[in-house]
Formats: sequence, C-alpha cells, structure tokens
Amino acid sequence: MKTKILSIVAILTMSFALHAQVDRTKQPPSGPAPKVKLGKPKKFTLKNGLTVIMVENHKLPRASASLTIDNKPYFEGDKAGVSGMMGSLLGRGTANISKDDFNEKVDFLGARVNFSSSGAFASSLKRYFPEILGLMADGVKNSNFTQEEFDKEVKITLDNIKSSEKSVTAAARRVEDLLTYGANHPFGEFTSNESVNNITLADVKANYNTYYRPNNAYLIIQGDINPKATKKLVKKLFGDWKAGTIPTSEVPKPKNVETTEIDFINMPNAVQSEIAVINNIDLKLGDKDYFAALLANRILGGGGTARLYSNLREDKGYTYGSYSRVRQSRNAATFRATASVRNMVTDSSVVEIMKEINKIRYEKVTEDELENAKAQYVGSFVINVQQPATAARYALNILLYDLPSNFYETYLEQINAVTIEDVQNAAIKYFKGDKARIVITGKGIDVLKNLEKNPDYKIHYFDKYGNPTEKPEMTLPIPAGVTAATVVDNYFKAIGGKEKVNAVKTLMVTSEASFNGAPLTLVTKNAAPNKSSLILTGFGQTLQKQVFDGEKGYSEAQGRKTDMTAKEVEEAKAKTSPFGDGANKAGKLDRIEPLDGSNAYVIILKDGREVFYDVKSGLRVKSVNIVKGPDGKDVRIPTTFSDYKAVNGILMPHKIDRSTGRATLNFVVKEVKMDEGVTDKDFE
Repeated sequence: MKTKILSIVAILTMSFALHAQVDRTKQPPSGPAPKVKLGKPKKFTLKNGLTVIMVENHKLPRASASLTIDNKPYFEGDKAGVSGMMGSLLGRGTANISKDDFNEKVDFLGARVNFSSSGAFASSLKRYFPEILGLMADGVKNSNFTQEEFDKEVKITLDNIKSSEKSVTAAARRVEDLLTYGANHPFGEFTSNESVNNITLADVKANYNTYYRPNNAYLIIQGDINPKATKKLVKKLFGDWKAGTIPTSEVPKPKNVETTEIDFINMPNAVQSEIAVINNIDLKLGDKDYFAALLANRILGGGGTARLYSNLREDKGYTYGSYSRVRQSRNAATFRATASVRNMVTDSSVVEIMKEINKIRYEKVTEDELENAKAQYVGSFVINVQQPATAARYALNILLYDLPSNFYETYLEQINAVTIEDVQNAAIKYFKGDKARIVITGKGIDVLKNLEKNPDYKIHYFDKYGNPTEKPEMTLPIPAGVTAATVVDNYFKAIGGKEKVNAVKTLMVTSEASFNGAPLTLVTKNAAPNKSSLILTGFGQTLQKQVFDGEKGYSEAQGRKTDMTAKEVEEAKAKTSPFGDGANKAGKLDRIEPLDGSNAYVIILKDGREVFYDVKSGLRVKSVNIVKGPDGKDVRIPTTFSDYKAVNGILMPHKIDRSTGRATLNFVVKEVKMDEGVTDKDFE
C-alpha cells in the first residue's frame, strides 16, 4: 500500500477479468438448493447445569473450547460497566497459578485463552488441549480478583473514556443506543466516569458470584477430539463449578417514535456526519418471516451491490459506503441504516436513505434483485458450513432459540422459498420509515441550516451523552472593532510578541506520528522571507515532499514530481516565513464558532482556507484546507494545534493532528530549532 499523506489519500487498485464464452445477456437459471450436511454434535449436561456440545473434526490437529454465559440482559444503573470490568479481570491469576505464570504457560504452548463477562475461549494444538482447557476452567472457576488488578483496570477504563471524549463515532453510537433502547434499558446504558468511580472491588466479585454460573452456560468443544475422553475431561474440570440462583429482572420494551424525527447530536469537531436511521423490531432467528427480512435487508443495504451503496456512493458520491442491518435478538431487535457523509451533503444523504427505505416498502423488488440476494446467501452459507466451528455454533443456536433440529439442514430451502411478496411484506413490517429515528451526529453550524429546510421531520437536540438540549448556537456576534488583523496581532502577542517572532529567521520542526503501526517523521523547514520545505518519511521511503525557494517550487509524492502552478507560486510568495500567520490579516473575519467547548474566531482566506484562533487564548487552534478528492469533489482537510510550549520564549504547538481524509495522524513535536539547522540547500 502506498499512501500520500496530509491532504490526499490515493489508493491504486488493479482488476483482472476473465471472459468465458457464454451469453451474458441472459441470467443463468437457479439450480436446486445444495444439500447441506452438518457434523452431528454430541451433547450432555453436567449435574451443575452446564450444557456441553462436542463436534469432531479431524482435518487439523487442533481443538478449541468456547464458553457462553447465556444471561438475560440486566440493568447496571449507577454502576454501569461492572460486568465488563469483571470480565476483564477474569483470568488474571487464580487460586492455583499466578497471572504471570498463567500467561507464560499459554504463550509457551502457542495457545489462546481469553475471558469476558459473557464467557471464555481457549484454543491450542491437540496435544496441549487438555492442559489449555484446564487453564481455562481454572480461570472460570477460581479467578483472583485483587485490589491491585482492579485499580489497574479502573485506570485503563477511565483512560479509554477520556481518549474517546472527542470521538464523533463514539458519541454517535452511545447516543444512538440510548435513544433506541431507552436510558433504563441494559442496551441503552453506557459506562461513564461517574459509573466507573462508583464501582468497587466488592461489586466486581458480587457480579461474578451472581451471574457467572454454569446452570445458564454452554460449553462448545470442537476439533480433533475423542468425544469419550473429552467428556471425561470436562466432567473432571468443570464438574465442581458451583451452580447458583441467577436473578431475573424485567426490562422495559423499547418503543419506536410515533412519527419519524431527526435526533441531532452536536459535535463541533466533526468533519463528517454520522447518520443512522433506526427503529425497533420484533424479530428473532427462526421466525416465520426471518428469511424474508434477511433478503429484504440484503437488497436494501446488505453490501456493495445493494441499493443504499449504489445510490449514496456509486451514484451520488456522498460517502465511502452506506449499509443497513437487521439485528435479530431474543431481547431487543433493531433495523439500522447508516452512512458517514460529508457535512455539506448531510441533508441530501438523509433524503436518499429515506427514499430507499420507503421505496423497498412500497415498490416490489425485481426478480433479478431477489435471485442475486438469494445467490449471495447460498454462497456464503455453503462456505460457512465447511468451517469446523459452524456445526457447533448451529447446534448452540438450536438450543438457544428452540429451533427445529433440522433448521440448518433446510436453511437454503427456506431462503429459496421466499417470494417477492414476502420481501415487500417484511420490508413494510421491519423497515419502519414512518416511525424511525434519524440520528445525526455532526457539526451543527455546518449542517443544521439545510436540515431545517426539510419540513417532513421535527428536529430534537441532544448532547454527546444523550441529554436533551437546546438548539446549538450557529454563530456568535463578532465584537465591535475586532477584525482579521486584530485577531492575528493578538495571536502574535499570545505566542510571545512580534519582536521575538520577527527576530527568528529560520525554523525547523521535527514531529513524529504512526500510521498502521508504522512510524512517520515529518520535518518542516522555513526561512525568511517565504522559503519553505516539508518532507514526510515512513515505510522506509519519502512519502511526500514539498519545496518552495521563494520563486518556484514543486511537490513530490509516490515518485511523481509536480511543479507549482503560477497560482500556487503566487500564493506561496504571499506567505511569510518562518511564521506565516501575518498573511492571514488579508483574510475575512467570518464568524465566531463554538469549537471543543470554547469559541474561535474563523478567518476565511482568499483561497478558501479557514484558520481558527481561540477567542480567549488568542492561539491558533485549527486550520481547514480544501482539496480535490479522488472523485474531483472538494474535501475539507482539518488540522488542529494544541499543547503549546515555549521554545526560546515563543509558544509553539507540540501536538498537531492532521487529517488525511480517511484517518487522522497525531503528530507529536520532538524538536524545534530556531536559527539553526536550515540552509539554502533545503529549498532546492
């Protein structure tokens, strides 16, 4: 993979097609559903209630064990996150083996063992499986919950919450679930700083002792096993796991809204909008219209050939992908259609998503669409049944959902039996375009004006934790006497004063980031009056280079060198170095915009770029460049500046987050040199 980082991400792909001598104007007729033969599992139940399912598969000398704790959802309230913390602490040492010895033994045997609040998993070569299963059983039954490990997990959890504080995606998913299921539903609550700080070690132990019990658990063992010997081993390892009384509680049934509405979550740092059209449904595996619902969703948004993708990506170019999903559940099922789109097309994307949802409800799909959807399901099902774990998983589903014993053997027959009318009926029943929540998480100042033009939907406003709020401020009045020039002058004053800044003739900044785990190094050099150089290296090569010597310049990326255009040269000459903000005085002070809990002056430059200066501190906190994307459309590329530190009496940002259009590179400044380290050769 070759990546041009900072402004444009170019992905080069090569495709090859083989043409057979067939008449491609006619779709070949569908054949009969393939006959499915699944491995027959062996089942037994221990006296403590643990149900065990075994499936032999001798293709590879490996075996695995998967434990599923099948508790109904329960509300954790002001201690939300306690079950997740319990699951994280499982296996960190037991009454029989220390944490370090446990991990060393697993690593030495080349095995995998992990735990969670809903079960455990172990996998190894056949010869080591009895020992690995023993380690898993020991962790399940005898885990130590120590204060030391608990304190570590609390810190990790709080750090994770803090790191996602500004994540638009995290906020979107959190509020989407809260609105969909309700604040008092287990699926609607979320872990917060407050709930984590309410949890004690005693709460974790109580959760384990209450809910982690064998009488509501299933153990699946599959692979190169001897069933008779394995049964004896399981009885030995898990027979003394004590059963318990598992409490049950009634949870409220999620309700849909009476009329479709827009629920808007304002995130001032959003560079794109997260859209989710959601409604609750009653659907579980094995229901009469389950297969019709699957096929309807496949046609609407089940992949890269579905209607949503074809419309919003292929036709309109609004997004990299738009999909839908029917989530079956014994507790709270949902339908969800989603897309991440550019701010400027948020309103148009909502219109297109709703158009496709309503179209599949009120117009019958074509025969070709239905046949293609069936073919995709048949293909994926046939592939899946060849995997060793499939028979065991299907056997578990038959128990969990009380399905007929031949449910999966007739799976393809039931898929093929679905009619066009069945698909439309399922779409009407499950895709509730008239009673859905359109949850949008985005930058209100960019998208609300156009969203409000749609008279079909009332807009409700929420903060990033799902609390109802008033409509966010779109702009703030600019105080009298404040201009672009005064804002820039205040910036120079804030970083140390014009006298100190003007005394600097050259500047070199070295910063580092990582991309896909690989280190990146960015070196920028500037010299008065307007010379500049930028070199980005990584993956053992120069990824990008930009140079301007005061009269001419070029850029180089992926082995291609491109000279600056006359317009680009003119713009480069207008910039001042080493500190180029002076040129921003010629821009227009457009507005004051809320930004990450503060307010910022926004100056729009002649070339369309925007520069943000914090109203209180005066510091430059953000800039937005506008570049042409691979599809020729304008793409806004933001860069944020923070962690200002003094270097020779001048404040310099030491954290610079640069967007690439698809990801953000978090650069940390490692070295700043003033009036050293820069020569004329750097600008050749």
